[in-house]
This record gives sequence, structure tokens and C-alpha cells, in this order.
Amino acid sequence: MSFTAYIYDVITNTVRPVRISVEKGIFSKITPITVDEKTSVDVKGLLLPGFIDSHIHIESSMVTPAQFAKIAVRHGTTAVVCDPHEIANVLGMDGIELMIDNASKVPFNFYFSAPSCVPATPFETSGAIIDSDDIEELLKKDEVVALGEMMNFPGVINGDEEVLRKLEFSRKYQKPIDGHAPLLSGEDLDKYLAQGISTDHECSNIHEAIEKKLKGMKIMVRDGSSAKDMEGLFNIEEGKSQIKYHESLLFLFREIFEHGIHSPLFDFIVSDDKHPNDLIKGHLNLSIKKAADLGIDILKAIEMVTFNPAYHYNLNCGAIVEGAKADFIVVDSLTDCNVLETYIGGECVFDGENVLFDVPEIESYNSINASKKTSGDFDIHYDGDECEVNVIECFDGDLLTRKTHARLQVKDGIVQPDIFQDVLKIAVVERYGGNTVSNAFIKGFGLKKGAIASSVAHDSHNIIVVGYSSEMMAQAVNKVIDDNGGIAVVSEDFSDSLPLPIAGLMSNEDVYDVARKLGILHNMTKALGCKLASPFMTMAFMALLVIPSLKISDKGLFDGDSFEFIDVIRS
Repeated sequence: MSFTAYIYDVITNTVRPVRISVEKGIFSKITPITVDEKTSVDVKGLLLPGFIDSHIHIESSMVTPAQFAKIAVRHGTTAVVCDPHEIANVLGMDGIELMIDNASKVPFNFYFSAPSCVPATPFETSGAIIDSDDIEELLKKDEVVALGEMMNFPGVINGDEEVLRKLEFSRKYQKPIDGHAPLLSGEDLDKYLAQGISTDHECSNIHEAIEKKLKGMKIMVRDGSSAKDMEGLFNIEEGKSQIKYHESLLFLFREIFEHGIHSPLFDFIVSDDKHPNDLIKGHLNLSIKKAADLGIDILKAIEMVTFNPAYHYNLNCGAIVEGAKADFIVVDSLTDCNVLETYIGGECVFDGENVLFDVPEIESYNSINASKKTSGDFDIHYDGDECEVNVIECFDGDLLTRKTHARLQVKDGIVQPDIFQDVLKIAVVERYGGNTVSNAFIKGFGLKKGAIASSVAHDSHNIIVVGYSSEMMAQAVNKVIDDNGGIAVVSEDFSDSLPLPIAGLMSNEDVYDVARKLGILHNMTKALGCKLASPFMTMAFMALLVIPSLKISDKGLFDGDSFEFIDVIRS
């Protein structure tokens, strides 16, 4: 295949006309040409390298890797570096192999990182354990290009032997180590980085990003469905104030803030978690436009989803250069970046209207081993007329929570939620045969009645439920169990669910069908009074113990600052 086109060269930051030859899926020759008013190029539009999402959990899209690829190519994404630790927590090595196998059956570049923390902590029950020997086997695979996010930063800092062994294997096979270190700073951050951990996607403010960048980390800017850190990190005025506070950084970052943010501070734009209702609207194509609106040079934003991730993870893509894989997209312009066509290995996979490949299904089987629940399983008992309780406070678009408290009434020995304070009940039901239930209270959801439940609950994916009524909570959990996993909304007036029978995380359905059903559940949740934009994803992260400050697992209420369990009822 040979044709002429204008390309954006991410290495020289230039737009130029060239003749491109592709052989066996590789850019075999790229020759500069001259174009004047009497000549034109073959391709209408501008060629960019295909976009690369360098940190994403495919399972959060609620569809299989193959179905994910089908929607991603519409938005110009041609490669992802995905961490399958969601399904690994449920099915272990079998789950990872299932993902790799399904991904291999479509024309899309799926690269994987080896899940480093399965389970994420010893303070929860998961369906599997991935030990250091398993990690070594995964790192030997060509498809595995990195060690997945090291969430167990206390284990790194305190020299946990098994954790250090996983890190050593990654260095042995010369594969990058992804980090996960929310708010980690000072000497603890130094100890963490001493192990060769190179990236972080948990920075939520520019002060945090500056410290980590100066100490050698590459900064991933997250633009996901639940966590949207771009606004906080690309805030120029806040950045100026932080620079003033750190006088020693003034010279280094003067160019950033005098001429708009040109991004030496930031390396990648990533999704981390992307729900289907967001994915049908766009992917990295929307993220780079958003970055430009916030002051990032559009050319630098494009580099953050092309050349930068390819270079870091040693991928043979990310630039239109001889010898690289012929993954490219045609857009209408640099400013609008509307995707007209997508090519992978030189073959058109999206022609502007249709995706040009078929998608295989994954055989599903029941991974939910839990008995049906009753309302009594969700009651918290206290001997008295009222009591003070610890409360998780969640915030829209943020994975961090706040530890607060509330005074609640007690009726017939059972502590009551309080919709006037927006203090609801939250519980986690163990799904792997133990049948335990932990209960607590949460603020921020705004539900006035009913309950919502899901088998998507990071990272061990036990069943999580939020509601005003214990009876409704039991009904919601039982619906998830009946569906062999999924999301359920119940109330006195209506109920519905989205089955996710593949490990309780994914569906074989098309992403548009999943998004449509999820949209119905979102609307039902709003009708119950919920104030959150992504209530199910927010709820899922209430079980993620490695992100501060207060979370819940199947074993109890967990203080992420002190890394220990605390009582629900305050003494």
C-alpha cells in the first residue's frame, strides 16, 4: 500500500506532506514530497499516530476486550496498556489468560501489565492470589509490557519480602513498574521510588505532581469516569501559587506558566476506568480536546497519548516513522481532532461509519458464591436511644473520601440512617463462599429511598450495596446474586438490573447495549434522589482500601490513613 498524505510528526512537531508505503503492517518508507496549488495528496485530512491509553482497566467498561476494541477504534484509539487486576482478583491467572485470549482475536493492540497486588491488601477477601512466581510467569510473556500499579505502597516502604520480589522480577525482565501512590510524599515517597517505580496516575493536585516529577516519576493525568484529575492538575492559577510556594522550582517551571502549560510536567493522559456510557461518547480524542481547553498545547496533548507512552513501554507504535507499526488515524484538523478513519497495521478498521471486524464472545460461568441475604444482615445494633458513628463521605468525581461522623437515632436496638443528614447505610457482602457481611454508614449519595448494589467493587469485587432501607438492600444484593453478578437498583416503586455474568464484571453485549441499560439504571438512581454523576463507579471505589481516607471491605470499616480497621460506632 502506498499513498500521499499530510502527517503530524510527533518527533519534530511538524506537519508535512509525505508519501507513505506500508508493507506487512509496518511503515516501510516515508518520503517527503512537495505539494503546490496544482497538486494534492491522496488522503483528505491529517494523519496522526493512533492514540494509546497507557493505563486502563478494560473490565471497568463492563464489556470484553474485543467489544472494547470495537468502540475504541471509533475514537482513534489503536492501543492500550491494560492492567487486568479486576478479573485477576476474581479468577486469578485463569482470568488474565481469558483476557489475553479474547484480546488476541481482534485487530487491536492490547498490551498488558502484570497485576502486582492481588489481593490489593490483606484486609479484604478476594477470589484469588497472584504471587511473585505468577508475576514472573506473566512478565515472560510478550504481551505483558510492565508490572501493574504497585498499590501496596506500605509493603514497598516497609520492605515486604513478597512485594520486593515482584519488583525484582520486573527489573530482571527490564519492564517498567507502574505506581499507585496517592498523596505519598517526603521520605516515604523516596523509599517507594528507590525500588524503580516509574509512573503515577493518582496525582490530584499540582503540588503533588511537582514533587513526584522532580523525584523522577512520570505523571499520568487521569481523565476517567469517576476520577477526573485533569482540572486540578492543569489549573494554571493554582500552579502559579504552588510555584511561588516552592521558590526553588521557579526557574524550572517559568516556561510552563508564562506560555501556557506546555507539559514538561505531565507525561501521559490516561483513563484508568471508563464506563460504557462515557466510552460511547469518546475516549482519548475527547481527553486531548479537554486538555487543550484547559491550557495544554494540543501538540503536547497528542504526544501524551502517542509517542510518550510508546517510548516508555517500548511499544513499536506511537509515531509515523519508518519501521514502526502502521497504526494511524485520519482526523479533520489538529484543532478539532474529529476521527474520520482508523488504521491498525495498515488495515482500515473504522471507515468513518462502520467498524470493519467481528467480535467473539467469552464463555461465562457463575463466579458468585454467596447465599441470599435478609434485611437483618444489614442492621447495625446498639443499646441506647442514639449513638455517634463514623461515616464515609464521598465526593462526585473523586476517589478520595473524607472521614466524618454523625449522630444517629436508634430504634428497637437498630441504628437508623438519616436522609436529612444524607447518612445512608453501606455494606459489603463477601462473594467467594464466606458469606460475611460488613456494615457502615456513608454520606454523599443522596438516596431518599431504595438501594443500589453491584458486584463491581474495587479491587476484590465483593458485592457492595448502598441504601436507606435494610430490606431494599437485601433485595438489591439478591438480584445481583440471581444475575450471577451485575448491577441492580431496587425500590418500593421499581427495580431493574444489568447482568455482568463474566466474573461479575463484564458482559458479552455490545457497548451501546450495555450503556443503554446502564443509562436506565442511572436514571432510576437519580429518581431515588442520588446526586452523583457516576453512582455505580463511585460506589465501586468505596471498597478500594488503598485510596484514603475511609473505605469499607467485607471485613469491616477501614481507615486508609492509619491502615487499620476502626469501629463503626464511636466510643
